[in-house]
Amino acid sequence: QVQLVESGGGLVQAGGSLRLSCTGSGSIFSDSTMGWYRQAPGKQQAPRKQRELVAIITSGGSTNYADSVKGRFTISRDNAKRTVYLQMNSLKAEDTAVYYCHLDRVPYSYWGQGTQVTVSS
Repeated sequence: QVQLVESGGGLVQAGGSLRLSCTGSGSIFSDSTMGWYRQAPGKQQAPRKQRELVAIITSGGSTNYADSVKGRFTISRDNAKRTVYLQMNSLKAEDTAVYYCHLDRVPYSYWGQGTQVTVSS
């Protein structure tokens, strides 16, 4: 069983920055693809599969980003700390959402509890 704990969310003005962290337990972290997803206000009851992919990073360090965050967000990982980060710069009001950390290593799939990010315009 893997537990993922996110932190770093909060309230920030448009144009500001936040860094999210997600720390995992268990031995499979370093072999897993890690991702950040988000669910905007009013969509909290939607199935998990409707969460928007923000960024992913593979075990080898390859990254991929949603078009809406390219150039503003950076995902990184520290396997020794079992932690994945999401550096968010130039935040916009439309980035407001609950951000979830995800671990993917077939057949395993785990989600964190989410952390709220609110960007005021």
